[in-house]
Amino acid sequence: MKKLGAAHGLLTLCLASVTVGWAATIRTVQIDRHAGRYVLVSDTFLQAPPNAVFRVLTDYDQFARISSVFEESRFVGSDDDGTPLVYTRVEGCVWFFCKTMERVERLEFIAPDFIATTALPARSDFRYSRSEWQLSPEGDNGTRVLYRLEMEPDFWIPPVLGPMILKRKLVQGGADAVTRIEVLAQQLREPVQAELNRWPEARTSDID
Repeated sequence: MKKLGAAHGLLTLCLASVTVGWAATIRTVQIDRHAGRYVLVSDTFLQAPPNAVFRVLTDYDQFARISSVFEESRFVGSDDDGTPLVYTRVEGCVWFFCKTMERVERLEFIAPDFIATTALPARSDFRYSRSEWQLSPEGDNGTRVLYRLEMEPDFWIPPVLGPMILKRKLVQGGADAVTRIEVLAQQLREPVQAELNRWPEARTSDID
C-alpha cells in the first residue's frame, strides 16, 4: 500500500492516552484507503463493564444516542437463517460534500465479547461494509474495545478532497461516540441475557 499524502494511502493517528471525556480513552486510530476501500482500526478503553458496553452497541432501536450522525436506526426482522437484520440511515455534510447513507446489515454476536455487522449490498449504499467489535475486561470494571470497520461505498466521492473529508469525519465521529457509549453503559446494570432475549432466533456462534 502506498503512503498517503493529502488524500491517498495510510493515515495513522496515534492518540495515545488522549482523554475524550469521562474515562473514555481512544488509544490509537488507524485509517487506510486502498483500491476504493476504507479500513478503520481503533483501540479504546471505556470505564464500564463489557456486558453494559455490549448492550449499548446492540441496541439499534436507540442507536442515535451513540452519535448524532444516525438519523434513523431499527431492527427490520431476520435473515433467512434467523440472523437479526438492522437498518441505519446516516446523514452528514463536511464542507460542500453531503450524503445520506443507508445500510441493512446482518447482526451477529457472541455475548458479551464480540459483535459483527455485515451489510447486504442489494439493500445498502455500500458494495461492502463489515464492522467488528471485540470486547474484553480491563482494569477495575472497565472494557477494552478493539474496533475494525472495512467499507467500500457504492456512491461517488469527490476524488481529491472526498477521502480526506471522510477520514476526518470518521475520526471526529468516533471521538464523540466513545464518550456517549461509556456514559450510556455506566447507566446499565441488568445482565446481558436480558437484552439477548429480544432475539430468540439470533445466531450467537459460528461467526466468520
